[in-house]
Amino acid sequence: QVQLVESGGGLVQAGGSLRLSCAASGRAFSLNAMGWFRQAPGKEREFVGRILWTKTADYADFVQGRFTLSRDNAASTVYLEMNSLKPEDTAVYYCAAAESVNWLPPRYWGQGTQVTVSS
Repeated sequence: QVQLVESGGGLVQAGGSLRLSCAASGRAFSLNAMGWFRQAPGKEREFVGRILWTKTADYADFVQGRFTLSRDNAASTVYLEMNSLKPEDTAVYYCAAAESVNWLPPRYWGQGTQVTVSS
C-alpha cells in the first residue's frame, strides 16, 4: 500500500509563487507515475501534470509554462513549483500516483492541499 501526503498549499497574491510537495510512503519504490490534479469549487477534478520515474514530465495545456514538476526518487517525493499564479488557479490540489505509466485513473491519492490565489 502507498500513502501520499501533500504540503505547501496556502494563500498567495496573483503573480506569486507556491511550491507543493508530495511525499510517498509504503511501497513508494513501485511508483512510476506521480503528479497532481486539482479541483476548483463547483468544477470537475482536472489533470495538472505528471512526472515519471525517468523524470519525463507532461502538463495540462492551461499550465502554459508556469508550473514545473520535479521528483526526488530517493526521497519518493514530487514537487510542483507554481509561478505566475492566477486567481483561476485557486483549487484543492491533489497528489496522485500509480505503478503504471498508464496511470488513469491514478491508483493512489493524497488528501489534498488548498491553494488560494487572491486578485
